[in-house]
Amino acid sequence: MKNSYFFCCLLLMNMSTVFAQKTPPNVIVILVDDMGYSDIGIFGSEIKTPNIDLLGKKGAIFTQFYNAGRCCPSRASLLTGMYPHQAGMGGMVNTGDYDRNNTGSYQGFLNVNTPTIAEELKKNGYNTYMTGKWHVGEKKPDWPNQRGFDHFYGLISGANSYYELLPKRQLVEDNEPFAPKGNYYFTDAISDKSVSYLQKNKSTGKPFFLYVAYTAPHWPIHAPQDLIDSYKSKYTQGWEALRKQRFAQQNKIKLNPNIDNLPGSDPSIVNFEQEANKTIWIERMATYAAMVDKMDQGIGKIIQELKANGTFDNTVIFFLSDNGACHEILGERSSKDLGQGKYNASLTTKIGAPGSYTTYGKEWAYASNTPFRMYKHWMHEGGISTPLIISYPTGIKKSFQSDQVGHIMDIFPTIMELTKTKTTKLVEGKSLAALLKQNKRESQPYIAWEHFGNKAIREGDWKLVWDDEVKEWELYNVRIDRIEINNLAKSNPEKFKNLLAKYSQWAVKMKVK
Repeated sequence: MKNSYFFCCLLLMNMSTVFAQKTPPNVIVILVDDMGYSDIGIFGSEIKTPNIDLLGKKGAIFTQFYNAGRCCPSRASLLTGMYPHQAGMGGMVNTGDYDRNNTGSYQGFLNVNTPTIAEELKKNGYNTYMTGKWHVGEKKPDWPNQRGFDHFYGLISGANSYYELLPKRQLVEDNEPFAPKGNYYFTDAISDKSVSYLQKNKSTGKPFFLYVAYTAPHWPIHAPQDLIDSYKSKYTQGWEALRKQRFAQQNKIKLNPNIDNLPGSDPSIVNFEQEANKTIWIERMATYAAMVDKMDQGIGKIIQELKANGTFDNTVIFFLSDNGACHEILGERSSKDLGQGKYNASLTTKIGAPGSYTTYGKEWAYASNTPFRMYKHWMHEGGISTPLIISYPTGIKKSFQSDQVGHIMDIFPTIMELTKTKTTKLVEGKSLAALLKQNKRESQPYIAWEHFGNKAIREGDWKLVWDDEVKEWELYNVRIDRIEINNLAKSNPEKFKNLLAKYSQWAVKMKVK
């Protein structure tokens, strides 16, 4: 009798194990906005990001992963597993009265013939949720709820105040517009709504997909004053000192082992010591840092909820940025163009407070992108490199760092493979799933980019890149020169011609203008 009882218990335990193994993983994608390569602690930053860092320390970090260089193209590529042009987002979102039947590489809304992650997972029995910034379709038929998400809370358009709703912007919850009330801060609202969706899902008994698209740290730079004040002392030495500090930390943690020296500053960047009003510049960077910190706190709330409801171990979490740090400077003209006429971009309003509307500037952005060149919108490494972190406790047995080259469109097929979801359409991206087991994976023969005339192609260790302001192709061996300082275009004519031909073929396929 005892033996029978023991056998039954053992059988039940085995069945429970088998069942657990067959339980599909939950998926969370956290996409942040305009954050530079070195802006989180695990990538060399002084900004407090303990929650993001912990995901990386116990998961996988990828040091050579690429986005599409700007907000809209990256989001389209992420959601569809395609190049931005294939998803209709070679440029930016169409904010006019567009014709949804007039399609193409630059149509300005998400291609209706290209399924999203949410649409595919929903067919596979997943509950699908999204919070934050959409930015891939302004008309209601192109909103998240119409593209596979059961529930959505957030911003349809691009940049917005973190404290209230601005003109020409749309805040929506499940297709219904709303305006913020009370003590409102958008980053906190995104985090809190994400937590509420996780709580909501618990009673359904179904796996979930949650896409958390923070607007932080995209301008306008807004943050709680006490948090801003806590960071001011860190930036009194200026941007060049910050670059050196971060580069030293990256070397210490062996983040980029092939980069021995920090390249010189952008020649257009002024010397911090020559700035007449250093206080304003310090406040700008402190506000930006506070935004990243507040976002990390929100991610901590999400992690805490996952652990509280017992789903953390079986949840795959992706963390990355949509482009490199932003060099843009907002003046009065820019503010008015965006419909923010009442907002003060001339810094007479306290930086970070409601009513202010400014950026942290190109100088600090260069430090954010340490050790790389250029910024958001360019196809040099500073514009397209993102810190990718993947956390998956049951799927990643041992934490590791990878220099495997990848692209944001790879996340779609990765999710499909991990969730065993059969897609209805072939995608351009290649799954990273094998890498999580530290095995080899099939990667793209090359990766290419184009956005507003800036373009590039990377094949193996080689990269050909075009700066549309300079009007010149540059060739780099990015394995040994990822900081892009030794242009080899003239000394390697055959490699130059070969890559240029492949880029031209890709451009024809993508219908690049």
